[in-house]
Amino acid sequence: MSDLAFITDGAAGVLFLVAGLIDAGVNHCPNEGCLARNDVQAYNSLSVGTTTFQKKDVGEEIYFRRDTGVANGPFQWIWGASATTDGELWAGLGQAVTFSTANDRFYTQLHAMAGLYEQGSGVDLGGPIEFRSGIEFGYQNKMGTRMALSFDHRSNAGIYSLNPGLETVQFRVSIPTK
Repeated sequence: MSDLAFITDGAAGVLFLVAGLIDAGVNHCPNEGCLARNDVQAYNSLSVGTTTFQKKDVGEEIYFRRDTGVANGPFQWIWGASATTDGELWAGLGQAVTFSTANDRFYTQLHAMAGLYEQGSGVDLGGPIEFRSGIEFGYQNKMGTRMALSFDHRSNAGIYSLNPGLETVQFRVSIPTK
């Protein structure tokens, strides 16, 4: 799974921005304003998955993420924190854009976040500032609970001389909250 070029080179972050701006232009600008504050469904998410470094599985990760009830246009504010079996820690803040099918059962979500990384005994990603971007494909049941497969990429976007990437393939469950 880590061979997905749009994830491993961080281009998912660019896709997030472009798709979000198109969504803002089509669905938000004509009505309430392109980046106007609006209320959206909040979620608490827990995911578990495998971390991959240079095409090798290197550990397991548990990740909590909060999708807040606040968005600016299509950009929903999110924050999260993760820990791996190698003692790596990451915590960050960013935004997500969600696209749903007509019946709101299937969805795709793109996200981009900036955060702080502690290496522990895991992978040296070049420095403490690391960006996390990714894509999630999921299903939402009648009660609003989401189940998804998610692909994330973490790297420092070249702000340090060393810039390898760390990928995570994970299963996520998201519970709607207020």
